[in-house]
Amino acid sequence: MLYRRSILTASLAALALPAGAQAPWPSKPIKLVVPYAPGGSTDVVGRVIAEYLGQRIGQNIVVENRPGKGASIGTSQVSKAAPDGYTLLVSNISSFAIAPPLYGDLDYDPVKDFTHITLASFNPSVLVVNPSFPAKTLAEYIAYAKANPDKLAFATSGPGSSNHILGTMLGLISNTKLVHIPYRGAGPAMQDTIAGNVPSMFDSLPSAAPHIKSGKVRALVVSGAERNPSFPDVPTLKEQGYPTLVSYSWFGLSGPAKLPAPIVERLAAEMQVVLKNPDVIKRWQDIGAESSTMTPAEYTTFVKTELEKATAAVKASGAKPEQ
Repeated sequence: MLYRRSILTASLAALALPAGAQAPWPSKPIKLVVPYAPGGSTDVVGRVIAEYLGQRIGQNIVVENRPGKGASIGTSQVSKAAPDGYTLLVSNISSFAIAPPLYGDLDYDPVKDFTHITLASFNPSVLVVNPSFPAKTLAEYIAYAKANPDKLAFATSGPGSSNHILGTMLGLISNTKLVHIPYRGAGPAMQDTIAGNVPSMFDSLPSAAPHIKSGKVRALVVSGAERNPSFPDVPTLKEQGYPTLVSYSWFGLSGPAKLPAPIVERLAAEMQVVLKNPDVIKRWQDIGAESSTMTPAEYTTFVKTELEKATAAVKASGAKPEQ
């Protein structure tokens, strides 16, 4: 009798559910796409978001690294995902601002094809060299490049990255011929710089910070408007005579277009709490990043503005995807 009563109760409950009803979000793990290889700043930020946002919403957030083509491959994947809240993206300056004008053939629109939730952090870039490289200052680095045209190489996380444009602009403004060596992510680029396979690298400060602190690479200059509090002894490009080379990378949280409003509101509210968490703020400070919160509307406007600025910078630099 008890067995039959259980079956009947379950059947009545099922009938009581309206047609097409779904379990409350989130009822299963969420995929967070990081459009770069493990080990870089985008990955570092993504894993912090996954950890703390997952705790807030009570569901596992699984990081999936999908690198390639200026972060556009993983980004394109998310633009085509179902807008159900189970596929999210660590949006960044490369995929949403630089790659579109640099490649010109991407299959997504940085504004129309996404729901932008919030900016999470921003940080300057840093020029680092292998400890055996003779230059101890930016002036010595430039002098070496002038004495060895087409021989001084700088690694980056890949074509279409903010560091690709920054390195190209430095060469252009200083009238030196630097050779860009693109990698499939900051992690492998940094490993080759540490190993001495490439003498220098432009990297976002969060991924370079632990290697600078350990002495595996030497920092010559940062790209912020002011010196970074975590590295007060490292001068800025602005200080070194390049006032137009103030540059920041940024990272945020986005999803596919037409993400349901209740999910967007929940994610935005929880991210506000996450980004004000003292532990997260400290983790950002430890890697030279700064926390920044925006509403979905503010972040959408920010992406539009950054795309306009990067389009002008890419045109001015003359950068090409293969260079």
